[in-house]
Order: sequence, then structure tokens, then C-alpha cells
Amino acid sequence: MPDQADRLKVLAGGVISLILMLGIARFAYTPLLPIMLEQAGLGLSEGGWLTAVNYLGYLCGAITASLISDLVLKDRLYRIGLVVAIVSTLGMGLTENIWLWSFYRFIAGLSSAAGLLLGSGLILNWLIRHGYRSELGIHFSGVGLGIAFGAIAVELMRHHLDWRDQWLMLSLMGSLMAIPAWAWLPPPDTSQVTHSGEVMVDAPPSRRFQQIFMAAYFCAGAGYVVSATFIVAIIDELPGLSGLGAWSFFILGLAAAPASILWDLVARRIGDLNALLIAFLLQTIGILLPVLDPSPMMAITGALLYGGTTIGIVSLVLTMAGRYYPTRPAKMMGKMTISYGIAQIVIPAITGLLAERSGSYSDGLYLATAIMTVGTLLIFSLRLLETKQTTVKIDTGH
Repeated sequence: MPDQADRLKVLAGGVISLILMLGIARFAYTPLLPIMLEQAGLGLSEGGWLTAVNYLGYLCGAITASLISDLVLKDRLYRIGLVVAIVSTLGMGLTENIWLWSFYRFIAGLSSAAGLLLGSGLILNWLIRHGYRSELGIHFSGVGLGIAFGAIAVELMRHHLDWRDQWLMLSLMGSLMAIPAWAWLPPPDTSQVTHSGEVMVDAPPSRRFQQIFMAAYFCAGAGYVVSATFIVAIIDELPGLSGLGAWSFFILGLAAAPASILWDLVARRIGDLNALLIAFLLQTIGILLPVLDPSPMMAITGALLYGGTTIGIVSLVLTMAGRYYPTRPAKMMGKMTISYGIAQIVIPAITGLLAERSGSYSDGLYLATAIMTVGTLLIFSLRLLETKQTTVKIDTGH
């Protein structure tokens, strides 16, 4: 059995891959959006369009991940995704053409799916196979660290570099990160047994459970995407909060980094669905705070609540999905992410249109809050369904 040093090395490689494939290739666009609106001639609706295209790429990647069972092919696509993350970031700084920008945001979305789903699935498979806890909290801390990294990098560079040079500098940083992300994830073991000799068996939930679970995750995608994409621009436009947007995104990332680990601990204590229910409630409050009370304190509190829950929700949901299919964890992860991804395409485009019409992104936050409320009710219904199914199993002696 590998020692703890091997486990930490694999997890560190995964964390770094998420900083590159999500933090840089995907989320750096958020703090750079106001700068591109100002310097690159990008319009509000075009900003929403580029976000929708990015999530379309992510959705295509999720569909691909859900269809592939071959671990070796998943490993190959994960490594291609590392290269694509660098290329897509570099490309954003080499053009001012909206169609080329759209292409680069699309392939950045493909790369994000490779990191979040294929990379996560490969790591979860490695952990289960080597007898470690089947938890991805440490791995998913890379998403929060990536958000924080992108936000602070852009904030530090904006006083010295224009939008174009910032994209080029981010691609250089990403190239350095790709080295450990590539080297520290071992080639996959394709046997059907763990290293201790136990047979790995898939045990999927009922169809009804999966359908409600996917619907709830769609709602989580809607709540997540509006703030993740527009929070910098939203906060900067609120009275008295100009200039706090990038710092709110940084705080959001810092809150997200340890949150996925903490939610693992919460789930151990009270169960996965109870943990999800609390996370949904807190995220709904976090999304709404900046528009209910546009003060610096509420902006920061909202960012902390949002950052502290959104990656936790992703981590809990994808870990649950992976446990149902230990031999091919990315299968259900991919299915869940398809519903999450559809929300990420539709909702930013609607938010962009609402902003174009009203001159404000605040309507998008109200929309996200309403959808998250529905998601919270769906998670509650899952909790009731789980209790009912457990009772039936006990009564029938299964």
C-alpha cells in the first residue's frame, strides 16, 4: 500500500491541475471581465455570450466524460486538457475577434471538464483502490485556490499590464503548473479489485433518486454560475462598492479553498444529504445579501457564504456520484454535471440579456436566488426519499 506521501503527492497534483484548468483557464475571466469591458471593446451581452460558450464547452466535456468507461482514455484526455488550458488562456490575449474568443472560451470549458470530472474521477478511483477515504475535499480545494489565485493575480497585474498582457502572463504561470499536474498523477490501474484484494462493485441509486438529484444540481448550477461569472461586475456597480469586486472574488476563493474539506467533515457527522441541505440554504442567503444591503460588509459576507458553500456542494455531489460507481467514478459525475452545465449555459445568457435591458446585473441575482430556493426544496425531498427507502429496506429485511 502506498504511504501518506504518495497520497499527498497525488492530491497535490490534482489541486494544482484544478488551479490551472479551472482557476486560470476558466475563472480568471471573471476578474478580467470588467477590464475587457473597459479596454477590449467587449459589450455586456457579449460578456454573457462568452460565458455561455465557455459552459457549452464544459457541458460537451461532461457529456464526453459520462460516456467514457475506459480509464486509460480518461487519463489521456485529462492530460490533453492540461495542454488545452494553457492554449485557451494564451489565445485570449492574442486576438480581439469575438469568434476566436468564443472558440478559446469553448475549449477552456472542455479543459475544465477534463480537470473537474476526469481528473477527479481518476483520483477518486486511486483513493478507493488504495484503501483511503473516498472523499475529494482536499482535491476540490484546488477550485477555491484557483479562484483566489486568479483574482489576486489580476488585481496585482491590472496596475501594470493591460488586459492582453494579463492573459499572456496567466498562460505562462499555467505552463509551470502543468508540470506537477501531469507528473504527479500515476497512470490508472484498470483491474477490478483494490490493492487489498476487495472487488470494486458499482451500486447506483434508484432512478427516481437520480432524477431529483440531477434537478437539484441543475439549481445549484444556476446559483453558482451567476455569482461565479458576474460577481466582480455586480459588486463594482453597486453604490459605494466600486473597486471591491475583485477583492470579493479573492475572498470568495479563499473561503472556498478549505470549505470542501470542512464539508467532508460535516457530511461524516450528519450525512451527505443533510450537509447538502445546509449548504444550499447558506448559498441562497450568500447570493442575495449584496443586493438586499449593498454595503461592503454584506458584499464580503455574501462572498464568504457563497465561496464557503459552492465548491462544497460540487465536492459533496460529485463524491456521492463517484461512490455509486467506484469502478468508473466519472460516469455518474458526468451525468450530474450535464444538468449543472445546462444551467451554466442558459442562466448567464439570460443574466446578460437582463443586464442589457436594465443596465444592472442585480436581476440575475434575484433569479439565481429563486432557483436555489427550489433546489433546497429538492434536496429536502431527497432526504425524505432516502429515509423512506431505508425504512422499506428495514421492513423487508434487505
